[in-house]
Amino acid sequence: MNIDMLVVGVYFVFMITIGVIFKRFAGSSTSDYFRGGGKMLWWMVGSTAFMTQFSAWTFTGAAGKAFTDGFPIMVVFMANAFGFLLSWLFFSYRFRQMRVVTPIEGVRRRFGATNEQVFTWATMPTSIIYTGIWLNGLALFVSAVFKVDIQTTIIVTGLIVLFISVIGGAWGVVASDFVQMVVIMSVTVVCAVAALIKIGGPSNLIEQFPADSIMGSNMNYSLLFFSWFIFMFVKQLQNINNMQDSYRFLTAKDSTNARKAALLAFVLMLIGPAIWFLPPWVTAVFYPDAATIHAAALGKKSADAVYLVFVENVMPVGMVGLLMSAVFAATMSSMDSGLNRNSGIFVRNFYAPILDKHADDKKLMRVSQFVTFVFGVLIIMVALFINSLRGLSLFDAMMYVSTLLQMPILVPLFFGIFIKKTPDWAGWATLAVGMVVSYLVSFVITADVVANWLNLEVPFTSREASDLKVMLGIVGHLFITGGFFCLTTKFYKQPQGERKVELESFWNDVNTPVIEEAGQDEIDRQQRNMLGKLILVFGSLVMLMVLIPNPFWGRMAFVFCGVVIVTVGGLLLKSAKRTERASVNATV
Repeated sequence: MNIDMLVVGVYFVFMITIGVIFKRFAGSSTSDYFRGGGKMLWWMVGSTAFMTQFSAWTFTGAAGKAFTDGFPIMVVFMANAFGFLLSWLFFSYRFRQMRVVTPIEGVRRRFGATNEQVFTWATMPTSIIYTGIWLNGLALFVSAVFKVDIQTTIIVTGLIVLFISVIGGAWGVVASDFVQMVVIMSVTVVCAVAALIKIGGPSNLIEQFPADSIMGSNMNYSLLFFSWFIFMFVKQLQNINNMQDSYRFLTAKDSTNARKAALLAFVLMLIGPAIWFLPPWVTAVFYPDAATIHAAALGKKSADAVYLVFVENVMPVGMVGLLMSAVFAATMSSMDSGLNRNSGIFVRNFYAPILDKHADDKKLMRVSQFVTFVFGVLIIMVALFINSLRGLSLFDAMMYVSTLLQMPILVPLFFGIFIKKTPDWAGWATLAVGMVVSYLVSFVITADVVANWLNLEVPFTSREASDLKVMLGIVGHLFITGGFFCLTTKFYKQPQGERKVELESFWNDVNTPVIEEAGQDEIDRQQRNMLGKLILVFGSLVMLMVLIPNPFWGRMAFVFCGVVIVTVGGLLLKSAKRTERASVNATV
């Protein structure tokens, strides 16, 4: 265990170093601090887009769901991939073409100043709760591995993420996201290969998995399962492609890079789930009591540690530490992106226009760093509160928040990007309708009520009741909340004066490609050169883990991870040198 703690410690030092090094890229303006000045390359933007849909929850709550129910968990992540595919086809470059620093600035241009304040204060609390769930998921994993108090883990990890976000801004966030993506993919591929070898191939896994059917356990009604399957795609489509989450693509240097970023996120999300969930599926076959092994430390949430059970029993010594680095990476990437986005929204969309209209960029930068710190503390407090709810499943918590709290916000911000002729009040009014729908689904139209309506002889199981609540939320928001937004087109009147000019300018920008600025080549070279060197160093450190006493195959697992990471770093350095030579030749 000392080796594992050393690995995680080295990883933490490395991540903090990234924040310090990329501090010089942060610049002196809020545009640089919150979106990297819109000068980032597609592979950095795409890695962040991918990583923000990925957190320790994947290794805890989602892995626990894969362990107990089998293959249905793939639906959520395949829906994510579909969302990024549509983002590549339609949304990503249009979001970049809004030409804004924060997503809510896009909301102001589309729906007016009133909606700017409404959505500023509606989006921040939900985002903080989301991030608190991710941080709590990480703490569960760390507590089970290192036998460290969960509360201590939440505080320490939260403060490290906070440091990276405050110091490096968007550059530190995106740079660390890319490194973390490389680490996660290499480690999880090794674990997936080991799982396949242990089970003897995919066919054996399907035959031996203990679930009653492809729907998983505790499912009596196949229609409910297939309905959940379909509507989950609708939900994730909106979750990814809305104006609130457009921040993923605002950092891209032009429209083409925004599209490439969405395509990269699609490919990663398409191949990722099968890799991530092989270990918990195989664990269900070989270690059916895995959900109770860590019960003493985690109580009812012990099923969230099944991924850890696999690594402890199958993988070589030291791999737990590398896996923990990957789990930290997953959560930190989501947390620092959320921190950066929330701080940008508060400063650019509330502080500057309402509290201090004459503040210069230097003052706004100081305020931005202070606000980032405050939001970081709030996220830590939310995670501590969620930890006190010992009986709440992390999977259910994530589904409830995303469906019942987030969807009312996302519906107008999704439809509003392609339904143009709506009055400005359609934004806040649709949000209000959505909150009513969420209340009805949460407290009025319960699973028992639906069962009585349908005169069901067999009552819903706990899993079915949970899935039904999520599905009813999706259906309600799609048809009632979304339907209300569409109906507001009947009340549309052509705006006049300044508002007419603002709207015309917005739609003109959305339809006009962003072109790469002059001098961007040097910034691109610096990005490749800096990240290439950092990744080479980290890959070399991983390869040194071959010295840990392990069987030959165990040593080769570390060699594989190190080679993958070093190869990525080498390719970046090679690309940087090629760009430098081209620049020199152009000036000769």
